[in-house]
Amino acid sequence: MTRARIEILRKTLERHNYLYYVENQPEISDFEFDQLMHELQALEAAHPEWDDPNSPTRRVGSDLTSEFQTVEHRFPMLSLGNTYSLEELHYFIERIEREVGETEYVCELKFDGTAISLCYENGALLRAITRGDGRQGDDVTANIRTIRTIPLHLQGDTWPAYFEMRGEVLMPYASFDKINREREEQGESLFANPRNAAAGTLKQQASSVVARRGLDCILYQLAGDNLPFTTHTAALQAAAQWGFKTSDAARLCHNREEIDAFIAYWDEARRTLPFATDGVVIKVNDFARRRQLGFTSKAPKWAVAYKFKAEQALTRLESIDYQVGRTGAVTPVANLAPVQLAGTTVKRATLHNAEQIALLDIRVGDMVYVEKGGEIIPKITEVELAERPADSQPLQYITVCPECGTPLVRYEGEAKHYCPNQSGCRPQIIGRIIHFIRRKAMDIEGLGEETVELLYENGLVRDIADLYRLQAAQLAPLPRLGEKSAENIIRSIRLSKQVPFERLLFGLGIRFVGETTARYLADHFRTLDALMAASREELVEAEEVGEKIADAILEYLADEENRRIIEQLRAAGLQFEVAEREKASTALAGKSFVVSGKFTISRDELKQTIEKHGGRNLAAVSGNVDYLIAGEKMGPEKRKKAEKLGVAILSEEEFMAMIAEAGPMVASEAEAPVMEQKNEPPIQGSLF
Repeated sequence: MTRARIEILRKTLERHNYLYYVENQPEISDFEFDQLMHELQALEAAHPEWDDPNSPTRRVGSDLTSEFQTVEHRFPMLSLGNTYSLEELHYFIERIEREVGETEYVCELKFDGTAISLCYENGALLRAITRGDGRQGDDVTANIRTIRTIPLHLQGDTWPAYFEMRGEVLMPYASFDKINREREEQGESLFANPRNAAAGTLKQQASSVVARRGLDCILYQLAGDNLPFTTHTAALQAAAQWGFKTSDAARLCHNREEIDAFIAYWDEARRTLPFATDGVVIKVNDFARRRQLGFTSKAPKWAVAYKFKAEQALTRLESIDYQVGRTGAVTPVANLAPVQLAGTTVKRATLHNAEQIALLDIRVGDMVYVEKGGEIIPKITEVELAERPADSQPLQYITVCPECGTPLVRYEGEAKHYCPNQSGCRPQIIGRIIHFIRRKAMDIEGLGEETVELLYENGLVRDIADLYRLQAAQLAPLPRLGEKSAENIIRSIRLSKQVPFERLLFGLGIRFVGETTARYLADHFRTLDALMAASREELVEAEEVGEKIADAILEYLADEENRRIIEQLRAAGLQFEVAEREKASTALAGKSFVVSGKFTISRDELKQTIEKHGGRNLAAVSGNVDYLIAGEKMGPEKRKKAEKLGVAILSEEEFMAMIAEAGPMVASEAEAPVMEQKNEPPIQGSLF
């Protein structure tokens, strides 16, 4: 009886989930739905032997992290060709009809999200794979199960034993705005647009995070062998009956005029949609004619995307603010008369820099065209000169910092102006602290942007090192905190002392040193002391570090105030070196190596192999180096220096032979043969 009850609850919840999220016709209250869900969760917890990965309880996600496996698509996910004018589209239609005669077309909205392929076997969701490179993608099944509009089990019984449903994972505007508000409150960087937010969410390691972000999914294409349909419209009608959310905007068009009318309608009506669209997809409806038309190597010949022009709005530029970031960069921001654009009310727009303002001759009081071209803050693209006031005056760009009054500078090759007063300019100081505490850096919880400003205004924090001198008694009396919040903040600050070195390096906020560059620097130099002692030549030897980044690092480390802060962080007990990895052997114990050039494996893998066997990596050739491992395209000066100092030079093969006695782990991890390039398999099965 218990198992029967579990199955009844699962089917009941699936039905009500479909009615609520897809049909928009709920039959029970949220409270009643929650009661059924709680009952099912309790029964499943008591009887794990009846687990079902597609149970409705899986829609809440899990806090367990999971690595994404790369999976090959059974049917390739090809891209679409784009057209940007009706003339180009008409040429596409003419080409189609020259080859197959007059035919019907299906016009659909082009959703601005991230493509997904849902694999179903015997009516149940088996796997969900991202587009990837079209041949293979990432398995994101656990995250996809949390999206309420995706059926875990199909309705009816007419579906094929195996098929794939392609579509787009979207983030509605409402979810996007909510997430960015939360990220702003937490001092995190904002998502640029709903498309990026959807893609980023789908790659979250914890599916519980995905469940909270309000993703949606609209399906528009079947893929499979010998599917029982002759037209695309028949396939979509069947998909809707099986429980898939398909677009009610799709239309069957019989000629060019009807296609043009569909595009014209949605070019305006898309502004009322709750999610982003960027065009219309036009497909041949008849599958036999699709087969006749065939494919190119990248795209079907029977479909094309017509891209809308970016949305614009005309409004008045009322004033300009100048914002100073943590690096001292000054960004002019236009304050606009509020106007509706792409589903949101726009009040501000970026002006980028002085050059852009001069190029467009933008002036306060102008009527300007604003475009939302995928940015968080829209941009001004043009001035309506016919509306310019007679007394208009050219804009004079500021010459001193709006925050501290320091004369602005402009570095060679840079478009922006900068305030050089990094230790005395309020927004720079606060910005660096906020950057330091972020999740991808030191991950100090409880210290959002407002709290950091509060600490600064009360004289408790003037730099990142000051965080490690804070006490709960100092924080508790502050507004919006209290004893419990204060204790949690201090605990999180204390825990941050164990954050790995590469994240500390990122958190320092060195100009141009992002998360990835910090990781490369940490892997290359291993300790902060080694990095601080490195010359410009040694810095550019690190992976992904060019002259521009090297100069920024040297400039940062040459500043006495920055070095003082680093020493205080050292005294506080933060991680100043890469943690030692578990050793596979001691074959290289006491030996120092420099790795230079290109190898059959990455330099990082080669360095890890050295460390696994007890060796030490150094950044540059010197008298302290025992071996130089020389790969292809190694600089001749480095070889000359090694020969002059008597440093032994090894090829990759000679190095592998040196540690062969350490056992099979070496061969499997560092000596894995390069896979032969295979010819791409022919496209199999049907994409409809």
